[in-house]
Amino acid sequence: MPRFSVIVPAYQVQAYLHECLESVLSQSYADLELIAVDDRSPDACGAIIDEFAARDPRVRPVHLPRNAGLGPARNAGMERATGDYLLFLDGDDTLTDGALRSIADRLEETGGPDVLVHDYARTYWTGETVRNQAAAQLTEQGPAPFRLADRPGLLRLLMVAWNKAYRREFVEREGFSFPPGYYEDTPWTYPVLMTAESIATLDRVCVHYRQRRRGSILRTTSERHFDIFEQYDRVFAFLDEHPELARWRPALFRRMVDHLVTVYARRDRLPSGSRARFLRRARAHYRRYRAPGAPVAPRARIHHALVRFGLHRTYGALRAVSALRRRAAGFAGLLLRGARPTALKLFYRFQRCLPLRADQAVFAAHGGRGHGCNPGALEEAFRAFAPHIRTAWIAHPEHHHTIPPGPRPLVPGSAAYWTALARATYLVSNAGFDTRLVKRPGQVLVQTQHGTPLKHMGLDLQERPAAARGRDFAELLRQVDLWDYVVSANRHSTLTWERVHPGRYTTLEYGCPRNDVFQTATEADVARLRESLGIPEGAVAILYAPTHRDHRRTQRVPLDPERVARRLGPRFVVLARAHRLHGGPLAATRGRVVDVTGHPSVQALCLASDALVTDYSSLMFDYAGLDRPIVIHAEDREAFEAVRGTYFDLRSFPPGAVARGEDELIDIFATGHWRGSRSTQLRSAFRERFCPYDDGHAAERVVRHVVLGQRDVPPVVPPEERRPARSAAASPAQSPPAAVPQQSAGPLTVTDRP
Repeated sequence: MPRFSVIVPAYQVQAYLHECLESVLSQSYADLELIAVDDRSPDACGAIIDEFAARDPRVRPVHLPRNAGLGPARNAGMERATGDYLLFLDGDDTLTDGALRSIADRLEETGGPDVLVHDYARTYWTGETVRNQAAAQLTEQGPAPFRLADRPGLLRLLMVAWNKAYRREFVEREGFSFPPGYYEDTPWTYPVLMTAESIATLDRVCVHYRQRRRGSILRTTSERHFDIFEQYDRVFAFLDEHPELARWRPALFRRMVDHLVTVYARRDRLPSGSRARFLRRARAHYRRYRAPGAPVAPRARIHHALVRFGLHRTYGALRAVSALRRRAAGFAGLLLRGARPTALKLFYRFQRCLPLRADQAVFAAHGGRGHGCNPGALEEAFRAFAPHIRTAWIAHPEHHHTIPPGPRPLVPGSAAYWTALARATYLVSNAGFDTRLVKRPGQVLVQTQHGTPLKHMGLDLQERPAAARGRDFAELLRQVDLWDYVVSANRHSTLTWERVHPGRYTTLEYGCPRNDVFQTATEADVARLRESLGIPEGAVAILYAPTHRDHRRTQRVPLDPERVARRLGPRFVVLARAHRLHGGPLAATRGRVVDVTGHPSVQALCLASDALVTDYSSLMFDYAGLDRPIVIHAEDREAFEAVRGTYFDLRSFPPGAVARGEDELIDIFATGHWRGSRSTQLRSAFRERFCPYDDGHAAERVVRHVVLGQRDVPPVVPPEERRPARSAAASPAQSPPAAVPQQSAGPLTVTDRP
């Protein structure tokens, strides 16, 4: 008997069915059966299902004699299911990587509940992925399993069947099935949640819900949208049959009215001329099922009043007034938006006529993000070694909390911003400066870059169109001509920057300023950082930080942090940090996985960790200066190098052990190879080549040269005399952390085995 029965009904989804079925069969958790139901689809869905069944015995094809609809097709799949748990997946949607493994683990953690509710994300044809806005309801904090009465907020989630796993024995005992017609999920989901004796949640996106440009059933104009009334008749009939559930009537009444208003208000659902008739039916349902004690949010009261009294014409008038108001506001905003840039342009031109301020320096990183990276280290060095200079930091308001006391925050595009760009003597950034910047005589522009280059950069991307993504190389060269200084971490960086960014600037090969903290931090600092991240004492913290894939519109996680942590056992903790272009976290904070994507300082994360796992990220060059273990996980090396290109073969000159897959990575940590003698030798050679100046004084050397005019900057501390902050797991022999409980009876983790 398999653990999961995944039921996939298919009707006119031939373009998406391959991807859907493959997403199930390629799951790392393979104990499943896939019941694919051809709902007498007129396209190639049936043939596709048969092709998959021929190549994989886990696929059980079902061909219905006539088109029955989504609900009956799911019922046909349930009749043939033998798994412990049922999952439903529409034929144009997909499971995310590792979804079944995470679901199985959560079911085991929570004792096998009747229902497990997991999260989903909408995926658009543009490649954009947007997580469910009500994801907060899926928190795993608190007791589990529970009943709906303990977490009534679950009723605010999208009422669909495919965001849950159902214990088959529970479904069969209660006799649940799907009705025919549109909105078939409604009389399934509400009774299931109300009846379940045990419910658990999984705060993880397990389904990608495809938002098709055309062809979605619920976005098709049809009389069948009137089916919603019969579906709610079934919901309230279920309540009548189960008087012990009467407490849920007010909440379901409120949800019904909200749902009816949504269908009525959507222009793409009801046929022309049927809207008044729909509202009359809605008014009848309002009166039939009205229940006292159903509080309505203030913003929804007008909608409830319209349904209650059937005010079709009033609704039309209000809609017209609202549209006129929006148009008027939009027109006024357009005028203001047009006037403001013109005024600021004139303001900037006026400010450029005023004298430069020799005591002012302006800093920015990553186009208006928070305080950090090389500009952040230099800003602190300006205040330490050139205290007569007043500093300011450019950042969008949501990043102002990262700016320490001292620098003045500047909002991009504000009058203060343009004043600073016009009159500050020193401008420092690790990315491109504002394209509207006009450099004045006497201004000094310092380009710090943001790491040692491994992947191709600058003009080298002209031959890499997939990675270049429409970069304006003429604008790039115009920007390069503004630079006075470029900060370089090593000889490799110097030779690369001067070739891919050809210009008349001076290269300051002084080291990487952002890494100075690695030499100045203390063991107490490391302990404080680990405590703030919730890393248990004695645990080995692995920082997982993969880079961005230029060739992918939708980023995927190269490995599963939850599986790695689970296989390695309670001694290991994974700090998962997504690239700033990734579009979301790599994994939710759960168990021994901590999402640190939003942490303002990657250097702090390096100090808190004991080892780094990455692929092609420049973070490996920084981490080498810490002299802590590095493991390379590069399973898609050929694709990455073909699209982006690298300046040297990482396999022939790695900073540590190299894993070609997830299981090999786990083995490297389980056997201790990650910090063995060979890994130490590789890291030593890597560090010697790429960290010759990272002695804790790189930022000081830059400030003394650029601001104080000193050419005899402090000499570089020899590598053998440097004392980078010590790793909390530097001692080879450590006992398992007391703060993390050992696993209960079950399969051993790889680090538990003798």
